[in-house]
Amino acid sequence: MRRILLLNPLVFSIACGLCLTSQVATADGFAARDEQFKAEINALFPRLVETRRELHRHPELSNQEERTGRFIALRLRDLGLDVQTGIGGQGVVALLRGKLAGPNSQRCIAVRADMDALPVMESGQTEYRSENPGVMHACGHDVHMTCALGVAELLAKHRDKLCGTVKFIFQPAEEGMPVTFDDEWGAKLMIAQGVLENPRPAAIFGLHCTPISAPRNGPKAGQEGPLEVGNVGYAVGPASANSDRFQIVIHGKLAHASAAHKGVDAIVVAGQAISSLQMIRSRETNTLEPVVLTIGTIQGGTRENILADRVEMTGTVRTYDSALRDEVIALMHRTLDGVTAAHGATYELKYRKGYPSINNDAQVVAKSLETLGRVLGKDSIIETIPGMGGEDFSYFTQAIPGFYFRLGVANVNRKITAGVHSAEFDVDEECLKTGVLGMASIVSDFIDYK
Repeated sequence: MRRILLLNPLVFSIACGLCLTSQVATADGFAARDEQFKAEINALFPRLVETRRELHRHPELSNQEERTGRFIALRLRDLGLDVQTGIGGQGVVALLRGKLAGPNSQRCIAVRADMDALPVMESGQTEYRSENPGVMHACGHDVHMTCALGVAELLAKHRDKLCGTVKFIFQPAEEGMPVTFDDEWGAKLMIAQGVLENPRPAAIFGLHCTPISAPRNGPKAGQEGPLEVGNVGYAVGPASANSDRFQIVIHGKLAHASAAHKGVDAIVVAGQAISSLQMIRSRETNTLEPVVLTIGTIQGGTRENILADRVEMTGTVRTYDSALRDEVIALMHRTLDGVTAAHGATYELKYRKGYPSINNDAQVVAKSLETLGRVLGKDSIIETIPGMGGEDFSYFTQAIPGFYFRLGVANVNRKITAGVHSAEFDVDEECLKTGVLGMASIVSDFIDYK
């Protein structure tokens, strides 16, 4: 059976300091507001579709989101929100201040949406296809931004019923972890520049387009299948992996291929190293702990009859647990040291710890699932096995409690099932209704709404 965590709202509010008023916590109060939200979102839907398609036509790469940022800032200012731009590069931050006075008027809840696109040439021929050749919203960030703008527009109509502040964070540069080993950008840079202060949110929420999911429970346990539009997926605890990158350089000695004994073939040593590194996952680490160690590139050699004296390899390591991450690094050094020493070569390893694993707060998830089950239906809420992808929303959840959930965008009947980061990726735009309703309802349940 799919596991749905339910928690009494009053008990939860006392436990985590995000109390709900008794008026909102009644079933009648919820029902009236939920139906009103659904009706208003249905009326808003054509504008949501128009917004998503406008953003999709004009994708911009990481840290180049100038047009996107201007579009978002203008839309938020039109709603009467307090807007700041240029945070963390092209980031936009907006505050929706509730007008209702009360004991919780200082409470703040945050919503994050990422803005950047990918260097992908779109293959679809829709009328809203990318007009920027070689750049595409192939990860659904156009949907993420549209949902956040929709939540802002919906709640702005009801600011007289809000006691507290909603902070909307439109973040640049999620896709592009810096190539160098010491740069900062994206969520980490926004946090360094104070995005979580003045006011500091009590919790933060984000969503991600997901056409493919792996249900943990139920008749399809452990099997991948489409996360259809109208559904949402969730995980408690880790919701993404520690996403690291590394560079290995094998140093050998040049020699003519006809006299190989006079040199040290860096290519052969690299081949041995690749095989041995794969044993870290298969033989050196706990079989119950997920680990990915991938060599993605290899470059070396200058001529077919000369032994290479240098081979460079780059790759990635993915884990959930930070202690296991450190164990893998140590094992990589031990493996490379042994392999190169055995063949008279040397090595260099540069390892960069990248995005940490997202940690979905158990109490925040429990309360959010109660909300999502109420507005979307309990059968639409699916517990998923977290993937090994990286996401810098994790920096937010390191600082404050958060919940990052999966928005179903697939439609098997319409053959909308392509994975993210592919040239064929698209969404069933009905997902915009689900995203706005789910997120707006969560936010409203976490602050005073009367």
